[in-house]
Amino acid sequence: MLVRFEVYAEEGFWCGKALGVDIFTQGKTLDELMENTREAVGLHFEDEIRRGEVMRIQLISETEVDAVARN
Repeated sequence: MLVRFEVYAEEGFWCGKALGVDIFTQGKTLDELMENTREAVGLHFEDEIRRGEVMRIQLISETEVDAVARN
């Protein structure tokens, strides 16, 4: 099963909100967010994991790109 998370920065934290599933988590760094996301998915889908379901996580984020100076 694939669980997709929208990832965004808010008030000094990285936030992850699952799409189509009631899961939200956050972390001070992206690494901490990923660790917390794994834990949250593991807890939310505990029964499915026990039955052998493989859980995959996809993080989706958006960022701005600054103009590149050309000489």
